Amino acid sequence: MELDALRVLVKVAELQSFTHAAEHLGMSKSRASVRVQELETALGTRLLQRTTRTVRLTPDGERLLGPARQLLADADELGNLFLGARGLRGLVRVDLPATIARDLIIPSLPDLLARHPLLELQVSTTDRRVDVVREGFDCVLRVGGLDDSGLVARRLGALPMVNCASPAYLRRHGVPATLDDLDRHVVIDYAQRFGASAPGFEHRAPDGAYVDRPMRAVLSVNSADAYRVACLAGLGIIQVPRHSVREHLDDGSLVEVLPDHPCAPMPVSIVHAHGRRVPRRVRAVMSWLADLVRAHLAVTADVLPAAPERARR
Repeated sequence: MELDALRVLVKVAELQSFTHAAEHLGMSKSRASVRVQELETALGTRLLQRTTRTVRLTPDGERLLGPARQLLADADELGNLFLGARGLRGLVRVDLPATIARDLIIPSLPDLLARHPLLELQVSTTDRRVDVVREGFDCVLRVGGLDDSGLVARRLGALPMVNCASPAYLRRHGVPATLDDLDRHVVIDYAQRFGASAPGFEHRAPDGAYVDRPMRAVLSVNSADAYRVACLAGLGIIQVPRHSVREHLDDGSLVEVLPDHPCAPMPVSIVHAHGRRVPRRVRAVMSWLADLVRAHLAVTADVLPAAPERARR
């Protein structure tokens, strides 16, 4: 029984697609199909039920899936056991929030890859919430609440937030000194799904809970870059992780407002779907990400229960 054929079977089962599994494994769809057919022939049983729309495991495929995953994880460990100075090897697929990837992670990658020259990374940078299992990611850096069932999440901490606006906007509308002053202001609305919620200004209430003060927005956006650029253009107030606008605050192109009323710190977590059998190369990348990101977080914690979903800015 060849490991490559088992690897294809497991990935097809996880993604329920020969096309997506082949893309993840770097082979053609036809080659992936042949490898599974060879495995079925060797075992003398059908492992996958194929239709025009879906690919599902047969009962025999279900029986094989668990042992196959463990065998592949053990083989991965053995493959990395004697690498020594050459470091880890293999492919790791990661999804990162676009701003954190641009400002923090990607500039630091040369150090990681210098230590592990046989390691290969596929890095996705997007503001949308990816499907970790369906899209075949080994790990995801999540900013905001967690709503994925069946995944393992490790809470790293939280990003400090800041309210800010451009000097041009503040000249037109005035500088708010109290929450009541917001009645004559507008916000820029950040929404992953337009119309899912009303625009508002989040702040801490006297009882310690965070609440949204309803506000008017003349613009809604669904990307972190557009959110920041719209604020620079004077289109309203934004509430954003401080790290993403630090340079603008330093050079005066953005101004902090209502510093005593920041919104809740944005939780940051590493999420994966490997269960307890995390491949060594994936563990190494997750540890590197955690160490790098923690330096920019307000709080650190161990594994915590999922929090309500909030947009990542």
